[in-house]
Order: sequence, then structure tokens, then C-alpha cells
Amino acid sequence: MAKLWAIVKREFLERVRTKWFIIVTIFGPVFFGAMIIVPAVMAKRSKSSSEFINTRILDATTTGFGQRIADAMKRGQSPGAVVPQVSVIKPSELSQAESTATRQVMAKQLSGYVIADQRTLGGEEVRYAGRNATSIADMERLRAAVKDALLAQRLEGAGIDSRKVRDLTFLPLRLSTERITDKGRGGSGAVSIIFAGAIAFLLYMSIIIYGQNVLRGVLEEKTSRVAEVVVSSVPSETLLAGKVLGVGAVGLLQQVIWVVTTVVMLKLRQPILQKFGVTSIPFSLPEISPGLGLLLLLFFILGFIFYASLYAAVGASVNTEQEAQQAVQPLLILLVATAVFINPILFNPTSRLASVMSWLPFSAPIIMPLRLSLGSVPWYELAGSLIGLLLACFGAVWIAARIYRVGLLMYGKRPTLREMGRWLSYSR
Repeated sequence: MAKLWAIVKREFLERVRTKWFIIVTIFGPVFFGAMIIVPAVMAKRSKSSSEFINTRILDATTTGFGQRIADAMKRGQSPGAVVPQVSVIKPSELSQAESTATRQVMAKQLSGYVIADQRTLGGEEVRYAGRNATSIADMERLRAAVKDALLAQRLEGAGIDSRKVRDLTFLPLRLSTERITDKGRGGSGAVSIIFAGAIAFLLYMSIIIYGQNVLRGVLEEKTSRVAEVVVSSVPSETLLAGKVLGVGAVGLLQQVIWVVTTVVMLKLRQPILQKFGVTSIPFSLPEISPGLGLLLLLFFILGFIFYASLYAAVGASVNTEQEAQQAVQPLLILLVATAVFINPILFNPTSRLASVMSWLPFSAPIIMPLRLSLGSVPWYELAGSLIGLLLACFGAVWIAARIYRVGLLMYGKRPTLREMGRWLSYSR
């Protein structure tokens, strides 16, 4: 046990003291903070700056429809914004007017122009050409403005007051959802989805990043012949366990720091946005019971042990970084296959697909925490997932220990699957 603790301590301190660990640990909260605050601030500034400044409307309808579009666009803009110019032209002059407007846009005298003709009045098409034609938000606002103008004209043609209709039909309704579990109310449904997705993403990235760290650490010790000295005084199984637990402790520490700082930033999100003049809808994080927190931690530990053991086996069986990149592909395929199903399971956590993925050892460490974060899971599925993952961990450690013991001292040719199969039958 003393030797195991010494190896765990060495692996932990060796990585925690590196500059890269400090940089990445600091970068994580900065990145999450930027993702929480910057999009809202940028959306506010984008909304206020993406006006249709110096836009011309080429009205070839001879009905004054262009002015209706201008009025509708003005309603959708902030106070004090520039009102689009309206040029009423004859249908026969449309081609020439369009060519002139195009040259003016190229010369930056106009930002763009709208073409309204008989097809627009028929509700078929309205054309726009300009420098912001690739802005999805701007184009959606323009489409909505033309649609409102066309509806107003048709209503007035039928003798109906369009303003009264607009006032009666304008309903800024917002759907507020609240999740209810077996233990009662569980907070906002949308926030629960975001929280569950974040949990799955963190587990996925942690397994990939720190699993690769285990692989590189084993490969480095093997190629530098350090393993020969260590194995002479420490059993290979103890060395493997110490490396996996030490690197896992580093990953767990980093995840705890990231989660705590992210929660603090979420608490401070609303007052920070208010300083930038952004009004946001307050939301609270879903409550995490001690039992849920323990289960999330347990799945992280078991999942990491499962994958890290296999990564260590790969590192011990290869001789170069290039061989490692090829040999680790099956593990990456399992992780990527799991990530592919995160989105459909996120929006339907009680589906048959979610149940099946929760039973599979390679996907359970990511899928089951996701489902637990979204709501209650049948006890038999939770128990089956834990038991299956625990057995898979024992199997992975057993296989990895034998490959690790022989592979650390094997150099030269990369072993075949048949040779590694024989390694499993070697005794101490």
C-alpha cells in the first residue's frame, strides 16, 4: 500500500506542478465565463448595430408598398436608427435602377437594397442584395418586416384596421417549464437540459484528455527505460494502479475547480450582464442532492478507471507515438460513438436507446450521468449500469495489468493481437 501511495503521489504532483496544468486549469473557468457572458453581450451589441443603415427600397409595385416596408423595418429597429430610403420606380426602370444601386453598394454608398415588385405583392418573393446578405438575423428581420407590410396591406384592402389587428395578435408569450421528479419540483426544464449536457461533455472530455495522458506517460516510461528500473522493485499491477489513480486524481481536481468556478460565474452572471446594459432572464441551477453528486462522482471514477486501464495497455504494447495513435483508435471510436448519441438522449432520456446505452460499459460512464441529471432513472437500470460498469472495470484492469506487465519490457516489433492474447495467460 505504501508503494501504491508513493506512485499515486508522484503521478499527481508531477502533473499538478506543470505549467500546462496551471494554464489549462485557469483557461477552463475563463472559457466557461466567456461562454456564459460574452454571447449575451455580443447579441445585445449586434442587435443595436446591425441596423439596415443606408438601405434603399426599389418599389416597382406602383402601390406605395415600399413605404409600408420602410415603416415595418423602422418598427423593428432601435430608436434613432436610420430609416431606409424609398425609391418609387416604374417596372420598366427596375433593371436600370438595380444596376445603379449595385454600383452604389460596391462603392459603399449604400449598404444594400430591397426590390419589391408584383411577385412581392403576391406573397411569392422579395429580393435583397447588400453587404449584410449573409447575416441570418438581418435577413430574418427583413423577411418579417416585408411579411408584416404585406399582411397590413391585405387587411386594409379588406377594410380591416391593420394596427388594431397587430395590437390584438401581438402576444409576447414565453413558455416557462419546470421539471418534477419523484422527489418533487426540480427546477427549470431548459436549465436541466443544459446542465445534463454540460455534465456529459465534461465527462467525455476528461476521459479523452486524461486517458491520453496515461497512454503518453506509460509510453514515455517505456521508451526511456525507466519502467525497467521501477518494475524491478514494484509489481507491475501496483505501478499500473498508481498511474491510473494518480492521473485520475489530477483530472478530478481540475474538474472540481472548473465546476466550482462555473457555478460561481453563473451566480454572478445577472449582475455582470446588468453592468453591460443587458437584461437577462434569471435562472437557478438544478439542485444536486448528495446522492446524485455521489453517483456522478462514482460514474466518473469507474469510467476513468475503465478507459485509463485500456489506454495504459495500449501504451505498454506500442513503441512509438505513431503506433500509439493507430492502436488507440478503437477506444476513440467507442467514445465518439457515445458522443453521437448524447444529443438524441438529451431530448428523450427515457427512450429505449437511452436504456440500451446505459447498460453498455463503454457508454454508461457518460450516458447514465446525463440521464441522472435530467431526472429519475429506474432503479434496476441504475443498478444494472453500475454493476456492468464495475465488472467491466475489473475486466479492463485484469487485461491491462497482464498486457502492461509484459508489454513494458517488450521492445522492437509491435505485437499482434494473437501475441497479446498469449500475454494474458502468462503467470507472474
